[in-house]
Amino acid sequence: MASSFGDLFRVSTFGESHCRGVGAVVDGCPAGMALTEADIQPQLSRRRPGQSSITTHRDEEDRVEIFSGTEGGKTLGTPIMLLVQNTDQRPGDYGEMRSIPRPSHADYTYQIKYGIHAASGGGRASARESIGRVAAGAIAEKWLRLRYGVEIVAWVSAVGHIAMPQPDLSCMSRDRVDAHITRCPHPESASRMQQLIEELRAAKDSTGGIVNCLCRQVPAGLGEPVFDKLEARLAQAMLSIPATKGFDIGSGFAGISLRGSRHNDPFVSKGQRLGTLTNNSGGVQGGISNGEDIVFRVAFKPVATIGLPQETVDFDGSPATLSAKGRHDPCVVPRAVPIVEAMAALVLMDMALQQRAHEQ
Repeated sequence: MASSFGDLFRVSTFGESHCRGVGAVVDGCPAGMALTEADIQPQLSRRRPGQSSITTHRDEEDRVEIFSGTEGGKTLGTPIMLLVQNTDQRPGDYGEMRSIPRPSHADYTYQIKYGIHAASGGGRASARESIGRVAAGAIAEKWLRLRYGVEIVAWVSAVGHIAMPQPDLSCMSRDRVDAHITRCPHPESASRMQQLIEELRAAKDSTGGIVNCLCRQVPAGLGEPVFDKLEARLAQAMLSIPATKGFDIGSGFAGISLRGSRHNDPFVSKGQRLGTLTNNSGGVQGGISNGEDIVFRVAFKPVATIGLPQETVDFDGSPATLSAKGRHDPCVVPRAVPIVEAMAALVLMDMALQQRAHEQ
């Protein structure tokens, strides 16, 4: 199973949804950086279940512990092991799903591939696996911020059919994003999104949405063409997140309707470097960062596990009706925001270390 991500900054996640705990091992973090649980916990708290009325009611504090790789509050350059205990496990909620694969979930495909699947909450296919990513991403983000001043901000731009207007990216901040439980920074749209999610929770149904991400102060030169282009690694990272179905960067799919004369980003002088007047490229040209803001979007499908009765078949092919129990998000995107930020940080950290190796 491919449970590791990255080359020089390598993260291996472990754990299933209802095992004793989940986490990650981080290898390649430079020595000497100040690091404690307090640097990691804020992002895990933004990701955790039970944080608002529109998320799953599973009640987990998701408290992280650093088991290795630091001494006296500083990194040693050795592997950092991070663990979060699962304290609110209810594997009994999933008894029926041992024999009936959930529509659009990973039960069937895991069973076909491995000959066995974790019936309790989806196992490694559960969004709970993302805890290790978020914890590791917080470490990468701190190093990037200290080294280059990088800022990474993600937000919810759409829930179902409700989409917010194009925002002023210069004003985007995590405080603004977190001002509403939907993590949409446009108050009117956020209220409509909340209403829709609450209606779907009552109806035992779900919807999808879009998370946008902005990475500021990314140095030019990151990316390893031709197969490890920066946008290719970002796409891989984002599409590895549970429930993702789409990725675009810069103008994305909308750019195909523009003429080249309008879509091209003219170069201008920006002090000691060249910059671009517009940013249809999304901060990446030729697979390499150009010093402009990196801007991309990630699409999330409706949550697969719903309480409505669904006509399906069991693993033997016999007709069955599945009404899933358990505690599930009617819309995953508000909690996906820190996961998207974490995966962006992991990509940029790995690419930055590779670029440093080129320059030495």
